[in-house]
Amino acid sequence: MSLPNNAIIRFKSQERIEEIINKCSVCNIAMVDDGKPYIVSMNFGYGKKIVYLHSDKSGHKIDVLKQNNNVCIMFYADTDVFARDEHIGCSWRMRYKSVIINGKLEFIEDFDQKKEALDIMMRNYTDIDIRYSKPAIDNVLVMKVPVETWSGRSFEYPNNL
Repeated sequence: MSLPNNAIIRFKSQERIEEIINKCSVCNIAMVDDGKPYIVSMNFGYGKKIVYLHSDKSGHKIDVLKQNNNVCIMFYADTDVFARDEHIGCSWRMRYKSVIINGKLEFIEDFDQKKEALDIMMRNYTDIDIRYSKPAIDNVLVMKVPVETWSGRSFEYPNNL
């Protein structure tokens, strides 16, 4: 069964891309580990074409990112499995909307910038006013990925929604 020409819709509009990002609670961040792909799922924050991430200060992903800061981040939302004909295996599909961002990860060292980034991240998960202790901010690694390129797509959503 062939797909109609409009089954995959590609877009670059900031409004559409941010709409998808804002629906997500987790992103997948891909990096290059000694020439091999390496990917992890992470919590994030987003604002003004910057993705914010946080982590422990050590670990494999941090070692990898210190060697090569080129990353690709994927977000996906509005997933839904459906079948055009439930008795035909190849007619089963997954509707989705996704965004891919490419950029260079930067480590944030400044205390106030780290706090601001953590505030942006927490707004992705709660409307509650969050406080942090100085040791908490000092002991967390905060990173940002300014968007170099991005694109979005939707698959099998009627009327390009």
